[in-house]
Amino acid sequence: MSNRMLVSAAVLGASLTLGSAFAQTDTIAGIVSKDPQFSTLLAALKAAGLDKTLAGKGPFTVFAPTNAAFAKIPKATLTALLKNKAGLTKVLTYHVVAGKVMAADVMKLKTAKTLQGASVKISVMGSVVEIDKAKVVKADVAASNGVVHVIDTVLMPGM
Repeated sequence: MSNRMLVSAAVLGASLTLGSAFAQTDTIAGIVSKDPQFSTLLAALKAAGLDKTLAGKGPFTVFAPTNAAFAKIPKATLTALLKNKAGLTKVLTYHVVAGKVMAADVMKLKTAKTLQGASVKISVMGSVVEIDKAKVVKADVAASNGVVHVIDTVLMPGM
């Protein structure tokens, strides 16, 4: 009887492990919409109509600025940007790279071409990774359609 219970426990444990390994994670848009530190980014994505894109198939790599990152931008500049869909789209797509680029891969790169068309500069100093002048404060937030790397500064393409 104890062997049967041991086998049953092993099968149950394997089922639970496999079930959690295949559990559907949120899309990038879902991660951004559920995390309060990204409320400004979410508002910007909605204003530009890009929230649906980041809910799509992907894969995408998003360098996601927090509310604190947006707070570094002068309020009048941010307000104007949120009202300028073309300019806002240019800024937001500068935060997105096609494909799923995990932190270990990012650290091997010197640049990465964004969906905006220009490339961001990548620098690594010890354990600190910077995208242009933004520090990556949290890497490899997995999404069903890519990955999010949280950054502390909004990236601004040469406008």
